Amino acid sequence: MRHLRVMLEYFHPWTNAAGFYLARSEGWYAAAGIDVELIVPDPWRGDTLAHLVSSEVDFGVCPSNRLFVRCDQGEPALGVAAINHRGLETIQTLVGKGINRPRDLVGKRLALNPTPRGLAMVRHLVALDGGDPDGLIIVDSGVRELSPEALADGEADASFGSYWAWDLLLPSRIPDEDRIIWPVDRIGAPPYHSYLLATRPALAESDPDLTRRFLRATALGYQHVAAEPSRALPLFEQVIPYFPKSVLSRSLPLIAETWLDNGVWGQQREELLAPYASWLASHGIIEHSSIWQRATSNDYLDGTV
Repeated sequence: MRHLRVMLEYFHPWTNAAGFYLARSEGWYAAAGIDVELIVPDPWRGDTLAHLVSSEVDFGVCPSNRLFVRCDQGEPALGVAAINHRGLETIQTLVGKGINRPRDLVGKRLALNPTPRGLAMVRHLVALDGGDPDGLIIVDSGVRELSPEALADGEADASFGSYWAWDLLLPSRIPDEDRIIWPVDRIGAPPYHSYLLATRPALAESDPDLTRRFLRATALGYQHVAAEPSRALPLFEQVIPYFPKSVLSRSLPLIAETWLDNGVWGQQREELLAPYASWLASHGIIEHSSIWQRATSNDYLDGTV
């Protein structure tokens, strides 16, 4: 039985990892001769990709833009499957803040983690709507996603980053009718895979059969949860019992809609990779817009359906 360490993308498991948990629970990894350990990053040591390139884990879930950046810098990482076929981030604000469309953010305090990519995204969305992005007032919220309560309490006028299929479902004292939520891929963000599953090229090349067996079992997990989202609910009640069951029940069917493309799991699609890489290059975040071709490969998805 080959032991594999698989690192998720966030501080804690959330519903985007349902396919891994179901594949393990149902014994599909074991049937493939694999013992999967699911873990989360230690922020002190870096993000998932930092753990991956240092060989602390075997596979990791990562944002596609971060994968492109590391590969552009010559680091050993390779996307071998797509997790999400949509952008998950939102801009959120509240009724009464005077923000009814992206260009209204000009002159307002917008909270986000001011990474080069995050700043480029909000500036792009404002400019696309005819606003002057230089007029944005950026509030550095670090890795914290502001709640509607934080906006109501005056920490900022709006925020960028919270996921429409997770953070924005958490319990809030702010009524839904007082909240304004714009998924960024609905207001002009370039198309992209929010998360990819990556490994080290050396691992995939040295044992392609292991990589294929792992992806085949993972595909089964995601396909079964996509068909019946509630099937994963008991698994998350075991690993993140501190989140209300109601949140998990709402989140699972929403995030499940992002996992498959025409019923197929895992395919990294050129139409979501190439335009995004070009956009990142145009904003100086990566140097080579063609990096997606070296950073991703669908060659190990043989046998997935």
